[in-house]
Amino acid sequence: MAKKVRPQDAWNKRAGYVSKSYKLKREVVERFREACDRAGVSQASQLTAMMEEFAKNN
Repeated sequence: MAKKVRPQDAWNKRAGYVSKSYKLKREVVERFREACDRAGVSQASQLTAMMEEFAKNN
C-alpha cells in the first residue's frame, strides 16, 4: 500500500520547504515570540532573515 501524500506536503516539497525541529529554552522562545509580536513580524520570517544573514557572513 502506497503512503498517502497530503496536498500541503506535496506543495511544501515543490516549493522547497522543509520542517526543522529545535529544542530551546522556554524563556528564550517566549521572549522571541514577544519581540516578534512587538515588531509586527512573523517568527518564521525573522528566523529566515537571521539564518540568511548568519550564513552570508560565516
